[in-house]
Order: sequence, then C-alpha cells, then structure tokens
Amino acid sequence: MESTQQSDRETHRAIVLGQGGNQLLLARTGDGFLLPLIEIPRCQRIAENLTAAIRNEWGHEVVCLFSSDAAVPAWSPNGRNYQVMESFEPVARPSPRAEWVRVASLSEVAFADPADYMAMQRSLAECMGRSGVVTQGPFATLGWFRELQGWIEEVIGPLRFHLTGSFTQLNASPSFSLVRFETSGPAVWFKAVGQPNLREFPITVALARLVPRYIPAILTARPEWNGWLALEVEGTNLGETQDAQHWNTAASALAKLQIESIGRSEVLIDSGARDLRASVLLKLVRPFLDAMGQLMEEQTQVPPPVLSRSELMLLGEQIEEALSLSADLRIPEALGHLDLNPGNVIVSEGHSIFLDWAEAYVGNPLFSFQYLVEHFRRVAGVDTAAQSVLTGAYAEEWQSLVSPESLEEAVGFAPMLAVFAYAAATDVWGDQDRLQDPKVGGYLRSLTRRMHREANRLKNRSALCPN
Repeated sequence: MESTQQSDRETHRAIVLGQGGNQLLLARTGDGFLLPLIEIPRCQRIAENLTAAIRNEWGHEVVCLFSSDAAVPAWSPNGRNYQVMESFEPVARPSPRAEWVRVASLSEVAFADPADYMAMQRSLAECMGRSGVVTQGPFATLGWFRELQGWIEEVIGPLRFHLTGSFTQLNASPSFSLVRFETSGPAVWFKAVGQPNLREFPITVALARLVPRYIPAILTARPEWNGWLALEVEGTNLGETQDAQHWNTAASALAKLQIESIGRSEVLIDSGARDLRASVLLKLVRPFLDAMGQLMEEQTQVPPPVLSRSELMLLGEQIEEALSLSADLRIPEALGHLDLNPGNVIVSEGHSIFLDWAEAYVGNPLFSFQYLVEHFRRVAGVDTAAQSVLTGAYAEEWQSLVSPESLEEAVGFAPMLAVFAYAAATDVWGDQDRLQDPKVGGYLRSLTRRMHREANRLKNRSALCPN
C-alpha cells in the first residue's frame, strides 16, 4: 500500500536573478533549461534554508525576495513553489551545473518545463514593477538588499565598526524582513514588518523610548520600510533552557518592565498596543460568547464536548465577575505581551530582554505572567514547588504596589481571564468569513472550552475555600 505520510522535505524551484535582473541562473539538461531545484526541511524558516542551499549546492550568495506564498503563480500546476531571489556574487566554488543566461535570449521553447518560463516572466515583471500585479512592500524589488547594506554602513560607521559581508536572512516577503548581519564589532539585526503586524514598528519605537532596558538596543529606524536596526542581544534564549533560575530571572524582569510601564497606558495604546483594560474586556464578553455559541452549534464531531448556550451564558457571568473583582483588587494596568513564548525572551546576568512586540497590550499584567507559566509547565512538567518559586520571583517585584493577599487572589483569576483576553484580543472571532475556516473555528472553540474548565476550577476552589 502506498504511504500517505507527509515527507519531511519540501521542494522549491529557484528563480535566481543577477543584479539588475538581466541574467537568470539555470541548469542545462538535454531537454532544455531548468530552474535550480532546491529541497529544504519542512516547517522550518524558508528563507534561511533556501539561501543556505543555493550557497552550498549552487555556489551563489543570494537573498530571497519573495516567500513561498507570494511567489507561487495562481496558474502553477501541482502546487509548485517558485522562489524569487537575487544573486550577489559566486562563492569560492560555483556549481558546474549552474550557468548564467541572458534573460533577453530566453524563450518558452528554451525551457524543459514551459511553466518555468512563465513563472520567470511573471516574477521578473513584479520585481521590475512592470506588472499589473502590485506587490505590496519594498522587499520584492531588485536592489533593495544592497540599499539596506549601504544604509547600515552609514549607521554603524560612526560607532567604529563595519559589515563583514556575512549575513543570515531568516524571514523574507515583500513587506517583512529579518536579517542578521555580522560586523567587525557586535552583530546587528534588521527587522521590518507589514500587515497584519504593522503595529510592531511604532510599538517598538515607543518601547525604545519608554523602557529601553528591556528591549534590544535600537540604533535607528527606517519608517518608510517600517523597519529598525538593533544590536544583537547576548545571552540565553529562554526557549533553549530548562534552567529554573533562567525562568525565575525572566519572571522578575517581566514584573520590573511592567512596573516601569505603569502610567503610560495612553502612550502605549496610541502607539498600537491593544487596549485590554478591564472596562474594554467587559464589553467584549457577551459578543464573544455569542459568536462562540454559533461556532459550538456548528461543531459536527463529539468529542470534544459542545458547550450549550446556557453553559456559555454562565461562563460569561463568571468572566464578568472575575474582571470586576480583579479591577477591585487595584492591580495596576500595565504593559503586557500576548505572545510571551520563551523564544521571545533572552536571559543574561540577572536581566532579561523581551522581543517581538506585535502583540503588546495594556491591561492586567498578570495575563502575560500566566502565559509564561503555561510555557514553564511544558518545560518543568507538574512541578508545584518550581512553579511556586517562579510565581514568587514575579510577585516579589510587586510587593511595594500590591498587597500579597490581593496579588494572590488576582493570580487565581488569571488562568481564565488570560485565555479570554488572548482570544478576545484577536479580530478573528468577529469576522464571519474567517470563522468559516475549520481551523479557526476549531481553535476558538478549544480556547472557549479551556475558559470553561478554568472557570469550573475557580468555582470549585471557591467552594473549598469560603471566606
């Protein structure tokens, strides 16, 4: 029987253009030219793996212009992935399989696969701005990378270091970019963002001004690209360690960062941070759960359980009560991070730096800590002692502002409210078109079931521990 198991590799055809777009890197076969065929690991960074493969297998230093979703023509057969790149120079030993061919000399009959020719024509037109297809973003055009390198040299020159020529491109699309550059001093990172993460640019600029100790040092920004240049942060990525001390350091630093942000809510919201203050969340409870009621009724398989309208109504009352009680505890509204996964935290020498602020919010700071706790559980397992120490490291920083009793009670509400805030903060639940996607609907139902379980735990704990 033929195996249906998905391969751990994926194949791409590389449209590698020379500078100016006048030449194309091709492989010659008996039937005509073929675009270089590249195999890379599935579910890993496409740009990073493609550029490494072109360097190692085909002998050229390239930069990706289009990520896979932007480079696949609508008419492409069999879901074929065409990746558009620009070459800078050959490396030490160019592949004998590859040769540069003048684009002007090529026709459809010169290719072993006519689809390659059509993909090349369409992609070149987009790169040169000669197509009816408007590519959104500055990073789809030829020459942008050299412009970026020149700009970086101007920025770091006064700091007395310069680019060495080595770089690693991690993300690539017409409007997104993430590249690490080696220099004669510390490495620097260029990051640029587009929709739907456009808010990350003004948020990052604002945080660089308001809480600079907790984000990478920003050297300069480039508003027309929604990008910025930052020094590399030295330390241990929290996602790569199980050392409890590193996690405790991150929890303590998170609290310090949030405390420093108190009183700056309006500035942060104006910069793009989501407004998840209690007064805002209270208005979202009923509309959100109404939408979840419709999704539950559309569920076709059981299990998982379908929550009834009456169960959702009770859940709404529990969330509203918890939001009101949390507000009464006078936990200061502060900066939070809805995507506080350990990969976004760098720990070093008793301090932590926090990355990727597209999902910044203003509201209950304990939501962020709850997300950190969830990730810690995946690392440490059910270790109540270790989790207690982690909570203590976070709570200790708040002692001068919040009583231990209030903080303990607020921590009790956090598991349910953090899930609600995470789910309600997205715009997806109010978009009927997006809700038709089975994956989106399934995910929102799972979050709602999680809220329901947390509400039941909270109710049972209250019954066991009466005032």
